Amino acid sequence: MSMETLADKPELLLIALAPIFILMMGLEYWFGQRSDKLPASARYTVKELVCNFSLAGLHQLSDLLAGLFIAKLYLLVFGWKLFDIEMSLTMFLLLMVLQDFFYYWFHRASHRVRWMWAAHVVHHSSENMNFSTAFRQSLMYPLAGMWLFWMPLIIIGFEPKWVVFVVLLNLGLQFFVHTQWIRKLGPLEWVFNTPSHHRVHHGVNAQYIDKNYAGILIVWDRIFGTFEPEVEEVRYGISKPVNSFNPFVVTFREWNEIVRALSRRDMSFKQKMTIVLSPPTDRDVGKIVK
Repeated sequence: MSMETLADKPELLLIALAPIFILMMGLEYWFGQRSDKLPASARYTVKELVCNFSLAGLHQLSDLLAGLFIAKLYLLVFGWKLFDIEMSLTMFLLLMVLQDFFYYWFHRASHRVRWMWAAHVVHHSSENMNFSTAFRQSLMYPLAGMWLFWMPLIIIGFEPKWVVFVVLLNLGLQFFVHTQWIRKLGPLEWVFNTPSHHRVHHGVNAQYIDKNYAGILIVWDRIFGTFEPEVEEVRYGISKPVNSFNPFVVTFREWNEIVRALSRRDMSFKQKMTIVLSPPTDRDVGKIVK
């Protein structure tokens, strides 16, 4: 299957990667959990697996439906492109780096803006960390505005189909950082996002909150002051646990809280916008909720 074919039909990328994902989860379970070499927070349970896979399915469905509108919008914006870019290996690598840069800012905004956090919190709501955690995604990302962050790439002149493909490739590669099976990767830790770095990102430990937003390259965190190494054992989850394996409860709890907050009649429009656009606060430690 060629790269051009995958770019024309980007949904095939996840189908192509699916056997690898399943294999890695099987290996992690067999050599980690069954051998009792992983902590309790890395264990697979049937309830959580069903929840994670259900969330992934709902996420894919919403992406397909929203993609019908977003594809037309991207093509419209592509008419205003600044440069005529012909895809080559060099341009593909440049697109990967640029998309990863914009992913960093999307991810950072998803923790700093409550409207976006309402979608992203689904991914952080598990108190476990294993490869299946990567499937824990939200069907509300299109509403939260994830697609807006790739607009600059299209305006620069990258064809929309290649932008969508690289976005999916970036997300697909991030599957491999959701594990406690792999500890440290030596010199690679300086440049790339690794399982160690991403474990920090999922931590509710005070020093780990708001750190390590990287997609593929950890250099963005090092440049913009959001890097934190893994030292203390990571505690996973969010400050207000969902305590449910129902994918709809997991998906909509934060949205419900936003709606309740906005329904107060004694609040001005400015106060309501502050609720929507301000960071979600951790009421226990006064920091951003993870």
